[in-house]
Amino acid sequence: MTREIYCCGCSDKVPARLTDGAEIYPHRRDLSALPFWKCDTCGNHVGCHHKTSHPTTPLGCIPTPEIKSARQHIHRILDPIWKKGRMTRRAVYAEVAERLGRKDYHTANIRSVDEARQVYRIVKEIGAQV
Repeated sequence: MTREIYCCGCSDKVPARLTDGAEIYPHRRDLSALPFWKCDTCGNHVGCHHKTSHPTTPLGCIPTPEIKSARQHIHRILDPIWKKGRMTRRAVYAEVAERLGRKDYHTANIRSVDEARQVYRIVKEIGAQV
């Protein structure tokens, strides 16, 4: 099964292939049955919303390892804002979207390191204000 997904490594939509964690993380038996979308051109991959009624829906675009790391770093500073009750999760995401000049925002849709840096600065500002 394939699906068109934007791949950050290829800078374009690619026919991503549905695979499983056994291929992506062969050393992690706990992930072996989970679904992933893989770009066979560059080898990058993205996980799926496997705990939902649509378990093969991708979590976002396919990131490079650098973008994946940047997304994780953003979550380390973004999540405590809503988890500690300083703002609701929805409000944090809405504020990030507004400051980016977008209708909505989700970390899984970050497509470049420059975009990640911009989001990081915004999230740091929000965290400092609340």
